[in-house]
Amino acid sequence: MSNPTVEATPELLQAFADAWNRHDIDALMSFMAPDGVFEASAGPDACGTRCQGERAVRAGFAEVWATYPDAHWGNARHFVCGDRGVSEWTFTGTRADGTRVEVNGCDLFTFRDGRIALKNSYRKNRPPLPPATT
Repeated sequence: MSNPTVEATPELLQAFADAWNRHDIDALMSFMAPDGVFEASAGPDACGTRCQGERAVRAGFAEVWATYPDAHWGNARHFVCGDRGVSEWTFTGTRADGTRVEVNGCDLFTFRDGRIALKNSYRKNRPPLPPATT
């Protein structure tokens, strides 16, 4: 007997985005296929930095929060068509040196059995903003 195919939905992508904003690594990993791939928006390769498999993806996701402890993805919009999906967002974050980032970006997703098989991330390349003054 075969398992019924679980479809991905915009609500799934919103729950995934909410987990990013909570910095909840366990919740994020529950959305990923065990052999899933994360292609970060920055890195040495044409695809950015490619992480494959649970351990590597978990480390790649955690690295985002290590770089930007206050990372936040706002104004999220999502759509899904078949086994592909898109999330658009505005990323904000502050590095340890106080410089800030505020850029628009998107994730392109490929789904398999209702889970994320590929999260391919893109964001605008904008110079860092100066540290906030208090």
